[in-house]
Amino acid sequence: MEVARQRHTFREYLDLEAISPIKHEFFGGHVWAMAGGSPDHARFAVNISTALANQLRGRPCAVFSSDLRIRVQATGLATYPDVSVICGELECASQDPGGNTVTNPVVIIEVLSPSTEDYDRGEKLAHYKLIPSLRDIVFVAHDERRLELWRRVDADRWTLEVVRDRGAATLASIACTLDVAAVFHDPLSG
Repeated sequence: MEVARQRHTFREYLDLEAISPIKHEFFGGHVWAMAGGSPDHARFAVNISTALANQLRGRPCAVFSSDLRIRVQATGLATYPDVSVICGELECASQDPGGNTVTNPVVIIEVLSPSTEDYDRGEKLAHYKLIPSLRDIVFVAHDERRLELWRRVDADRWTLEVVRDRGAATLASIACTLDVAAVFHDPLSG
């Protein structure tokens, strides 16, 4: 992420996003350009989105790509998770008159990259845990076949489950399963 120097209001950030060809993250008045992803990063996100969309068909939940902006109301962070799931009505941030910033994800999935891994697992995870509707957070490793599932136990407690190789992560909040082999499947490798 590129570090920003100038401070902005959330409304100014939204105005910048409306005309920018790239996505930015917003926190504490600062705006950062988000890092682009690798082909593997993009493939993992599509594999996850497809798996979840197939399992959620006919249910009142929807899978969203990294084009959906999520706002953590408790801290003000606005960001674009790689994959998110929302069940029921979309709840939009009152500070966004355009209704393009959602506040009620049930599941957030981030594909880790070398440049943002520490931030995602640290500061960003702390922000995400403050979203009241959020039940599951999944980190997808970039360097091995591994999923890290953070599951909400109650308002303030989370548990971590690590799933590797031929295992599967169960997202109990939406009654779906992410199979490690399916997430990392590469149809181009033969």
